[in-house]
Amino acid sequence: MLTALSIRNVVLIERLDLTFHAGLCVLTGETGAGKSILLDALGLALGARAETSLLRQGSDTASVAASFEIPADHPANQLIEEHGIESEDTLVLRRTLAGTGRSRAFINDQATSVALLKRVGESLIEIQGQFEQHGLLDSGTHLSLLDMFGKLQGHAGTVRNAYRAWRDAETALADAAEEAEQARRDEDYLRHALEELDALDPQTGEDAELTETRRFLMQAEQIVDAIEAARSEFDARKPVSESLRAALRKLERLSETAGGRLDDAIAALDRALAEVEAASTVLNEAARSIDTDDARLNQIEERLFALREIGRKHRVDVERLPGLRQRFSDRLALIDHQTNKLASLENAVREARATFENEAQTLSKARTKAANALDQAVNKELPPLKLDKAAFTTEMERLDENGWTEDGFDRARFMIATNPGEPAGPIGRIASGGELSRFMLALKLVLISGGDQPSLIFDEVDSGVGGATAHAIGQRLWRLADRTQLLVVTHSPQVAARGADHLLVQKAGSGDRVITDVKRLGGESRLEEVARMLSGATITAEARAAAGRLIEGNAP
Repeated sequence: MLTALSIRNVVLIERLDLTFHAGLCVLTGETGAGKSILLDALGLALGARAETSLLRQGSDTASVAASFEIPADHPANQLIEEHGIESEDTLVLRRTLAGTGRSRAFINDQATSVALLKRVGESLIEIQGQFEQHGLLDSGTHLSLLDMFGKLQGHAGTVRNAYRAWRDAETALADAAEEAEQARRDEDYLRHALEELDALDPQTGEDAELTETRRFLMQAEQIVDAIEAARSEFDARKPVSESLRAALRKLERLSETAGGRLDDAIAALDRALAEVEAASTVLNEAARSIDTDDARLNQIEERLFALREIGRKHRVDVERLPGLRQRFSDRLALIDHQTNKLASLENAVREARATFENEAQTLSKARTKAANALDQAVNKELPPLKLDKAAFTTEMERLDENGWTEDGFDRARFMIATNPGEPAGPIGRIASGGELSRFMLALKLVLISGGDQPSLIFDEVDSGVGGATAHAIGQRLWRLADRTQLLVVTHSPQVAARGADHLLVQKAGSGDRVITDVKRLGGESRLEEVARMLSGATITAEARAAAGRLIEGNAP
């Protein structure tokens, strides 16, 4: 609920700080005292259009701050948290206006957009006046209000979920169909490309292996020549091995005669002979193992170049060709199995649609029943409000499939006929200013069932009526205030006497200038104000006595 309003330099208001309480708060005062200025200032804080005409003369800036106490799970807190603004125990909406016409918006002292300020403000308070009404005049809200009245929110949520499931199933089917169509367009290319890859059969690591083999084969002749040169050195004029054996035999014959002095030399020669023979054997084997056949090199090069060519064709490295081959194979398999997948998705769409239609049909029947109950309840409230010739109806329209939404296939509009025999029409176009406010009061009284409802402001809901009608309006406002915070701008003493809180808006002098001030009334001061509203400028004893009876008769 609204707990405080702080206004600086708005039209006739220089500096004003107000507090508000739960229940019915009435604002009274003579015409021109500045009651509308208070509403304009509050509207500025709630995100209404900023006009430089709101600036107090001689001031460069104006500001308005409205404070609210709301539960933690209130939609306003959820909304600001979605925009990165931390919720607090008190929610403060603030707006500043400069002489240039530029305005700035703040929520909990954090700069934000005017659009967000307005969205938050609309969730906190509704202003119902003779010339500007919100919410109930917007036919887009009527269906949700009807659901609220009929306590159908749970079923409406089921329909909403069913609708989204149906649309999600349709999206999945459309995506799969598009994917299948794209695959079919690519099928010839995929099959040709896969045939090429299958024929080539690229293997992981093959590129590096072929490159190394090619490099070796290209150097094979040079390697063989080097081996032959080494062998020729072994076998020059007299082979090294024969020389070593001859030397070894000579020393072995003299070994005993030398008394062991030749043993080390003999051992060394023996080792040398073994190594030479081993080296000769290795060279012979190496020479035999090296393939210098050009055909083998050509095969390696053809394979390597073929792999690289197809890699360039598909713009991938040779090492990634096996993976590409698998992906092409998978896509072709998808095409082959797409028919079954599409059939399954089509069945899911049919089932989801059937679920939505069944739930929406059940909800539609419940809405029709709720609409009849709403019509009866609202029409029962009209005669005491001097609207006995008027008739309220909730028009239910069944939409064709193109109009179906997550709200089902219903459209609801609140309609009135102000006189018998006249066609019903939208409230805002049929009712006059005073009638409109009273229709709003009757609707709100029936629709609001308690809970976290926005605070309500009625601006001169009693315009043009008096006596028993004014008494009925006051009685209904009092009943409505038992369910939500209610602020009422009134010229009716019958309404003012109902207020649990009474604020007097009046002009006062400030030097050579006039300012608007607000005074909280109670006791005698409140009695005097109600008496003034009864008798006018001259307050008589009879007026005071009548005011006393009104106040006492409306005491809780």
